[in-house]
Amino acid sequence: MTALATPATRPANPRFSSGPCAKLPNFTLDMLADAPLGRSHRAAVGKSKLAEAIDLTREILGVPADYRIGIVPGSDTGAVEMALWSLLGARGVDMLAWESFGEGWVTDVVKQLKLNATVRKAPYGQIVDFAEVNFDNDVVFTWNGTTSGVRVANGDAIPAERAGLTICDATSAAFAMDLPWDKLDVVTFSWQKVLGGEGAHGMLILSPRAVERLESYTPAWPLPKIFRMTKGGKLIEGIFKGETINTPSMLAVEDYLVALKWAQSVGGQAGLIARANANAQVVWNFVAQKPWLENLAETPANASTTSVCLKFADARITDGAAFAKAVAKRLEKEGVALDIGAYRDAPAGLRIWCGSTVETADVAALMPWIEWAFEAEIAALAQAA
Repeated sequence: MTALATPATRPANPRFSSGPCAKLPNFTLDMLADAPLGRSHRAAVGKSKLAEAIDLTREILGVPADYRIGIVPGSDTGAVEMALWSLLGARGVDMLAWESFGEGWVTDVVKQLKLNATVRKAPYGQIVDFAEVNFDNDVVFTWNGTTSGVRVANGDAIPAERAGLTICDATSAAFAMDLPWDKLDVVTFSWQKVLGGEGAHGMLILSPRAVERLESYTPAWPLPKIFRMTKGGKLIEGIFKGETINTPSMLAVEDYLVALKWAQSVGGQAGLIARANANAQVVWNFVAQKPWLENLAETPANASTTSVCLKFADARITDGAAFAKAVAKRLEKEGVALDIGAYRDAPAGLRIWCGSTVETADVAALMPWIEWAFEAEIAALAQAA
């Protein structure tokens, strides 16, 4: 087999993992020097840092003043579970799923909470029809399918006047996509996605309607201490002022603050969205020119701009999973793309993180390498035959 010529340019940063995601450009550990290590998070300095993280989150995301923002344990998963266990059961619920994490929330609600939910699913690459959703029920969904490469295009189908709560897992959407706050009652995300922060901490954002539910409804099941957001029928306001339920990592908090301030420096929410859009567009333009590669997302309006999922479309490929793994392994061996294999539950292919901390030049530099790896694996198949 004749060796294929390798592309001339390499990504300066080969980190295209969909979580934890790439740190902000030019990140160094020295940026965390102001972290109050060895100090109590309940000391004045700790409370100040946590409150600043909440305030900057509100400012950059444009969260309404009457929405509460809390820092909670367990990353996005912890934030979603707090919402599900604390809020559901007061009325009917529609569970929407089009990828593995949404499927996980369905399992928790149906098998753990044992609620008789209406479950609406779409296969990978598609999204459910929101026109069929009953918003008189509580509705649980992911805004962006991190493992499927599809997202909700906008909130137009969600009625402003609705009886139920909308509970949205926005972990790979927040900071990179517009979120219509008037249409969302609960929003969750984690630090390690779009801003490339460190893991373990989640964000839980509650509308006034969600707070009203918390204060007026007691679930039929016991709540673990780590999920409890009310005491004596009233919201524990301290959670939403930086008095976290359990001990946070002040090093991770400092890292999040550094990322938030970097976000301000690139234009805030608008700048972050523009960066992700530009990155995704590079991939889409490349795919449009290659008949052997397709977006997993079937409808362009629903294509994710952060977790861009691709599948190979070539008749010579007989084992799609093995081929995709070989391509990803070849790219990692060359040091040009790390951790870009499709999620284990998703269709075989590649998943390229195009979130706001990724440089567009690195995405552009990666594209020829994907073609190189594809051609190399096709040649290997021909030789094996």
